[in-house]
Amino acid sequence: MGQATENVAGKPKPCPAKSKEQDAGALRTTFTMKNSPIWVAWCSLAVLVALYVVGAVSHGSLRHVVQTLPLWFPIVLGFRRRELAKWSALPCFVFWLAVMVAIWLFLLGWARVLSGHFSPVEIAMTVVIGIASLCGIAASLRWRTAVRPLTAAGVALLFAVLQLAAFRLSTIPEIANR
Repeated sequence: MGQATENVAGKPKPCPAKSKEQDAGALRTTFTMKNSPIWVAWCSLAVLVALYVVGAVSHGSLRHVVQTLPLWFPIVLGFRRRELAKWSALPCFVFWLAVMVAIWLFLLGWARVLSGHFSPVEIAMTVVIGIASLCGIAASLRWRTAVRPLTAAGVALLFAVLQLAAFRLSTIPEIANR
């Protein structure tokens, strides 16, 4: 397992051997960290496509295009393996997960934060969006970046504001009714 090195007396000294569990853990961590930007990009894309499907079945395509505009940044940055993908995606994932939880609570009759009628396709898409958001949050939290804390906080705050603004803009009658 370990290679031999020489100690001061010139005699070979065995290197401490790693257990298989340590090797597997290191491999798993490397695999996760290496692919985190791609996971963030795919999760962002899954949220975006699911929202487009909702727009198509509810005849509100323009509304959903506007709502998903901030998601394009983490998609592009993630597939390019840029560290800012994490910080641009995280607030979007949290926002969409919160919206999905509010929808589920409404559907279960536990809370009236939202109202409306949801078709079976729309309900299925809430599950897709919720799972993609949870996976995206998990991938983001596992991913250690070299982005400075102030920059990370600034980007996260910017994308939180952009996501909220896009959602609010999508409720304007000229956009919501097209």
